Amino acid sequence: MKNKSVALLFALFTTILGLTAGLFAADKAVDKTAARPAVKKPTLKIDASSISDTKSAVVLSYADALEAIRPAVVSVYSSKMVRQQVPEFLRQFGAQGREQKQRGLGSGVIISTDGFIITNNHVIDEADEVKVLLNDEREFTAKVIGTDPKTDVAVIKIEAENLPAATLADSTKLRVGDVVFAIGNPLGVGQTVTMGIVSATGRRVGILDEVGGYEDFIQTDAAINQGNSGGALIDARGRLVGINSAIISTSQGNIGIGFAIPVNLASSIMHSLIDTGTVSRGYLGVSTDAITADMAESFGLKPDQKGVIITDLNPADGPAAKAGLQREDVIIAVNDKAVSTRDDLRLVIAQTPPETKVTVKFIRDGKTQTKEVTLGKLADDNAPEGELIAGVSVAPLTRELRRENRVDDRVDGVFITEIAENSPYREILPQGAVIEQINSVLVTDLATAKRALRDGRNRALVYYRGVYRYIMFTIRSGGRGVAP
Repeated sequence: MKNKSVALLFALFTTILGLTAGLFAADKAVDKTAARPAVKKPTLKIDASSISDTKSAVVLSYADALEAIRPAVVSVYSSKMVRQQVPEFLRQFGAQGREQKQRGLGSGVIISTDGFIITNNHVIDEADEVKVLLNDEREFTAKVIGTDPKTDVAVIKIEAENLPAATLADSTKLRVGDVVFAIGNPLGVGQTVTMGIVSATGRRVGILDEVGGYEDFIQTDAAINQGNSGGALIDARGRLVGINSAIISTSQGNIGIGFAIPVNLASSIMHSLIDTGTVSRGYLGVSTDAITADMAESFGLKPDQKGVIITDLNPADGPAAKAGLQREDVIIAVNDKAVSTRDDLRLVIAQTPPETKVTVKFIRDGKTQTKEVTLGKLADDNAPEGELIAGVSVAPLTRELRRENRVDDRVDGVFITEIAENSPYREILPQGAVIEQINSVLVTDLATAKRALRDGRNRALVYYRGVYRYIMFTIRSGGRGVAP
């Protein structure tokens, strides 16, 4: 019996000895050209060393490593007012559905002692109110600094000082097999820590395809459930390596396939949101295609050559064209970061601020060359053309629109041409109405209408089917999202 006990202990120690972990550093500064009130930048704690820089030892507990980070992981509660849908024919007579409060639950990570917090966009999306509950039971109302649906990152802030803050690692140094911990508030039971390993890095699973997003997920089998979104993925040294974001499941619960946004990516988005309230992404100006074995042979390349081939320079006077890149150049790296697929190139360029000079390594006529390219700014394709507020598109009131919709000649303003299915205004703003004033300011086109808008509550004078009425609506500070 004694021999069996010794054998079991030896197996346990051997198993634990085989586990390692690692990770990230905060990203580069971002575009600071947008006019915006000065915001005090957060002071971040960063430890960019690899987990394997230290000698492995038998570990019986990770409590000491997690002790400092746990107070920096908070619960995030959101609420918004939604209206019940009413039939179209009743809406024409001004009928509105009942309002009811919808609540959401998630997690967040304090990344500076003065109250900046990273969470997921989907945790606070379109919220009227966001509250943060700290580990010491203190509760704060949070201000939304900015959101980025394309990466599912959001930044909020609470007014407090001397808060516990996470130390950021370098997520590019993560390796499959590293030990990680997921910390959050799953299902509202309270702060919970689960353990697993890094199952994969650089995962693209299509979760953000609907918004044309950028995916570079860390996959883990650490248990992630509803309420964990926005919480911390931590390495074995207690450093933040990712922001838990999503799971793939057949049961709406954890089955060991969870995904976290790498902290390097989340950090770069955070800096841009704090500086400008938006995300400015770099733009190279090329159309590309993946290199296949047949294609590689036809261009005189090795059959296993990795990279993307330039099929077009778009626009013809864009950043790539100005730098001297050409069709049939095969891009293999940007700033020494390998490019194997179109997604690789799209991600590395989008993560780089506009006006940044990058070194593009490529193959032309069988020879490896480099060019320095100054990136342009990627247009914001989150907002459809003519969009005034979320999901509501307008156009100047032309003679044709007046005639087709029988609008009185004495009425002036912007005409609501389209309301998206998912717009929070679909139940209160009818398509075909004319917005004549916003906050007592006459509006005649999209530009004047946008200038009349303000953060918080707004009032619009709307003309529809011969009747004027006022409509109140709210714009959330720091983003496109709006709520009635």
